[in-house]
Amino acid sequence: MPRSVRDVVFVDGVRTPFGKAGPKGIYHETRADDLVVKAIRELLRRNPGLDPAKIDEVAIAATTQIGDQGLTLGRTAGILAGLPQSVPGYSIDRMCAGALTAVTSVAGSIAFGAYDAVIAGGVEHMGRHPMGEGVDPNPRFVSEKLVDESALFMGMTAENLHDRYPSITKQRADEYAVRSQEKAAKAYADGKIQQDLVPISVRRTDASTGETGWGLVTADEPMRPGTTLESLANLKTPFRVHGNVTAGNAAGLNDGATASIIASEDFAREHDLPVKMRLVSYAFAGVEPEVMGYGPIPATEKALAKAGLSIEDIDLFEINEAFAVQVLAFLEHYGIADDDARVNQYGGAIAYGHPLASSGVRLMTQLARQFEENPQVRYGLNTMCVGFGMGATVIWENPHWEGK
Repeated sequence: MPRSVRDVVFVDGVRTPFGKAGPKGIYHETRADDLVVKAIRELLRRNPGLDPAKIDEVAIAATTQIGDQGLTLGRTAGILAGLPQSVPGYSIDRMCAGALTAVTSVAGSIAFGAYDAVIAGGVEHMGRHPMGEGVDPNPRFVSEKLVDESALFMGMTAENLHDRYPSITKQRADEYAVRSQEKAAKAYADGKIQQDLVPISVRRTDASTGETGWGLVTADEPMRPGTTLESLANLKTPFRVHGNVTAGNAAGLNDGATASIIASEDFAREHDLPVKMRLVSYAFAGVEPEVMGYGPIPATEKALAKAGLSIEDIDLFEINEAFAVQVLAFLEHYGIADDDARVNQYGGAIAYGHPLASSGVRLMTQLARQFEENPQVRYGLNTMCVGFGMGATVIWENPHWEGK
């Protein structure tokens, strides 16, 4: 029988505060799946109009799918969160774009009519599972020169991108990083971020006494609001001698989880659920793995073409800040100023952190808040670079747009 495509909407999104990976990080003694469970439970609490039995799928992304990030995480996290056992789930992996891909994958199923409402998100506990743990890259990649060896190390790909864009100096990257920290600090001061954070209780063991205590995490750990150009100027460049990429102009190693409700617009209206964004188009693109950070450019070109839009139609940008150079390359390509007010209004991953597979929904949640504040804006996009040479872009329409 013929089917008509249904409108897909972003109903709501939440995330845990992001932590620093490692023994000193806030989540060192917290399981990855428990972070996802808290996010799912918060979504259900915030949206009582959604009957858990009507959730058609739980799609949860993780890059390193072992240990407490393994075992078909969408299914196990759904059960742990108290969803009915009739609700299925699965795991997904597209490295940094994991949660973004979870959203676009279920969106296609919703548009087709297979699903009505889905939970989609991601988690990465880089303290428990460092990127690359347990992987075994095929030696043919290097021996047959399919990729340069630098493609296997994200920091080196960022240095390669600096080579491709010699106009993007370390000074520019550091200036961008300072602005990201400043905007994130202002967003916190203005209460823009906290309303979508899930407070997390964490256990910590004192190394000197062996005593165990508990705390409540309510804010992102990686933020450095006092960052200055002077403090960044002399940081080490670990990926290349006299290079451009430092810990100050790149996202760190982080832990955290995100979750969102994606639904058909008809279902959302019928069940009195909020409609925060309407999906317009999305696209993924491959690029040379050695310049992974270039990926958002062709992905955005594809997404714009599919939507019949141009870059001039986009008035809000949420770009993942894996590295400052990756954002700056995107802006330079499209002729957008480094400090354009439409870009990452609340700051980005350089400040908040980038727990790989979870970050896509953070971008969406922040864009949804900006749509609400800016009814004069019709279109916005999320975009991010993806490990091993990919880019991902999603274009959204503002349901609060006043020009209808």
